[in-house]
Amino acid sequence: QVQLVESGGGLVQPGGSLRLSCAASGILFRIYHMAWFRQAPQKGRELVAAITSTGNTNYSDSVKGRFTISRDNAKNTVFLQMDSLKSEDTAVYYCNARLNDFNAWGEGTLVTVSS
Repeated sequence: QVQLVESGGGLVQPGGSLRLSCAASGILFRIYHMAWFRQAPQKGRELVAAITSTGNTNYSDSVKGRFTISRDNAKNTVFLQMDSLKSEDTAVYYCNARLNDFNAWGEGTLVTVSS
């Protein structure tokens, strides 16, 4: 049974930082491509950052230079370091695992950027 469990969300002031974690179980983590998506109120889900099984990364233009995605295959965990947070980063952040036609999602963690 595949499980992705996100943690690390919360309330942070503009300009602050948060680090999200996603712990995976039930998959051979090291061969999966991992990603973070987010969904803001009244908006669709969008890709934030992705990391391949070989460690290649890509980012949406809106977070490039501020967010960093990484993975620890020994701990079956993917991270999202978020710096210089803005109010428009407020959203539920979801972890995604993908391999060929298989997709799995976590239940999400809420990030609120507000003073």
